[in-house]
Amino acid sequence: MASQSTNQATSNPGISLQLSAIKPLTGNNFEEWFESFNVNMTLQNLDLALRVDEPSKLTDVSSADERLFYERWEHSNRSCLMVMKFTMDKSIKECGPKTEHGDQVESDLPVDDTVVNEVPLRRSQRVRRPAISDDYMVYLQEHEYDSYDAFDPVTYQEAIHCPHFISWKEAMDDEMNSIGKIERYKARLVVKGYSQREGIDFKETFSPVSTKDSFRVIMAIVAHFDLELHQMDVKTAFLNGDLDEEVYMEQPIGFVEVGKEDLVCKLNKSIYGLKQASRQWYLKFDKIITQNGFKENTVDRCIYLRVSGSSYIFLVLYVDDILLASNDPDLLIETKHMLSTHFDMKDLGEASYVLGIKILRDRANGVLKLSQRAYIEKILKRFNMHNCKFTKAPIVKGDKFSKAQCPQNDDEREEMKTIPYSSVVGSLMYAQVCTRPDIAFVVGMLGRYLSNPGSQHWKAAKKVLRYLQGTKDLMLTYQRTSLLDVVGFCDADFAGCIDDKKSTTGYIFMMAGGAVSWKSVKQTLTASSTMEAEYVACYEACCHAMWMRNFVSALGVVDSISRPLKLFCDNSAAVAFSKNTRSISRSKHIDVKFYFVKEKVAESLIDIEHMSTKSMLADPLTKGLPIIAFQEHVSQMGLLEA
Repeated sequence: MASQSTNQATSNPGISLQLSAIKPLTGNNFEEWFESFNVNMTLQNLDLALRVDEPSKLTDVSSADERLFYERWEHSNRSCLMVMKFTMDKSIKECGPKTEHGDQVESDLPVDDTVVNEVPLRRSQRVRRPAISDDYMVYLQEHEYDSYDAFDPVTYQEAIHCPHFISWKEAMDDEMNSIGKIERYKARLVVKGYSQREGIDFKETFSPVSTKDSFRVIMAIVAHFDLELHQMDVKTAFLNGDLDEEVYMEQPIGFVEVGKEDLVCKLNKSIYGLKQASRQWYLKFDKIITQNGFKENTVDRCIYLRVSGSSYIFLVLYVDDILLASNDPDLLIETKHMLSTHFDMKDLGEASYVLGIKILRDRANGVLKLSQRAYIEKILKRFNMHNCKFTKAPIVKGDKFSKAQCPQNDDEREEMKTIPYSSVVGSLMYAQVCTRPDIAFVVGMLGRYLSNPGSQHWKAAKKVLRYLQGTKDLMLTYQRTSLLDVVGFCDADFAGCIDDKKSTTGYIFMMAGGAVSWKSVKQTLTASSTMEAEYVACYEACCHAMWMRNFVSALGVVDSISRPLKLFCDNSAAVAFSKNTRSISRSKHIDVKFYFVKEKVAESLIDIEHMSTKSMLADPLTKGLPIIAFQEHVSQMGLLEA
């Protein structure tokens, strides 16, 4: 290897200069060279961190190129400091050449001064200054070094050979996962699916995925019954599907067979890019899993259950991500083996990250927590809000928004074109859907103005980001309880929308001490009274309550679901109307479909009860509240800090 490199370098004088002091890499001196290489690379990386000037701070009007450059600089600078913090031994720190300024450090390798055909480098005449002063650099090194335990490993080699290697690796994996580390790079052959013709190349494209509500219900059950929770990943999932149609594709560029350029490929299996690829994968998986003793949940077709005596296992499918929850470790191992037999699987062990959600468990106390801290930090950094001051509530009582705040002329609209309003709202939406019911109302409110947002709407969106900055440690928490049941809360804000005087519905369902389902949405009709608005909210909550009841019943482990599902409402007139079969003059105009509530109450499937407004858990889903009241409701939703 060394001789080959030297021969190649002979023809290039510039490279030969760099190799003049390198000895052949034989078995006798390789370790010495490798250690020296690590030392020099550490010093060079540190020097690089000092050489690069910090670019201008990002603003709301920074271009995409400026944001990309700043992120690259920040990542490089942070990486260099991490090298200094974790890989620089105390003895190594004394190896660097001493100069007055960090940007004057040069390589100490002896080189030949003779240069043949040297090409002068184009260098900037700008006076460079270090991003970090030398005094601060030395202080940081000494401070970080002295803070370590004397027996802690200080290099990667020491860490992998120490007795506590597993603990160190798990800690580092968690740290890298939390900052979005790329586990591996992938390359996929993708066909031109956009050229497919419906009815000829494909018929159906729909493929179900498990809902977030189903996922959270399973997490609540895992916490209550202390189930084993593991995760698996299907490698190249879309290549497993069987095609129902004849599909042909051109030979891939770079793989065209000589002499057969006019031929095409007939697909025997599904492939990435086909419009039906995801559907064919789901159908193949469903066929295999049901043939091996699993039963599909009729309410959510991506939730499967297998029962074997007193043992049971749940399987949650989200495209190619699989969660397994079981009360029997042997049944769990058997299921993993079955899946690995039919598909190329990757066993990820105990579940830790699912769809960007971190899962934390305290099995001794029966607690399971869902955190999106890493995701929140990511969006804060994306929109340059990672150093912002935090606020205690995303929206408070008295905050009002309307179309009158939208841009009224071309100049105002042109100014808003540079504001990433829709991107912010979309990013907030994912956090709200997964683990943050506390921002459901304000995100829904901001979403009403996506087509033409104004400066006031943008300020409100940034206020939500500031709220997340201060509450990114909140985790949706489920814990073991004396009675596992589902309880619902529904509320409405009468004529809360300034633009059309329509009301807002909010409902939330609790299980195992935490929220498992919630919604905040503007009603489609204009209610003529508070009772009507509250009754419409009861109707929407009842519809979802029936979904919850049917889904949980199919799981077969929550006995309390056989009793009427309790739904609380803070309007006594709406509660009375749901139980009263008489028709009164003030309710004659209410649409017949809303009598669905009366029917389910009469069948003893839903039990609607009155609750005081002060205790109504769905109140933050309909309007802004005073800060103290809002914070109390948030904690009652199960959003708790570690």
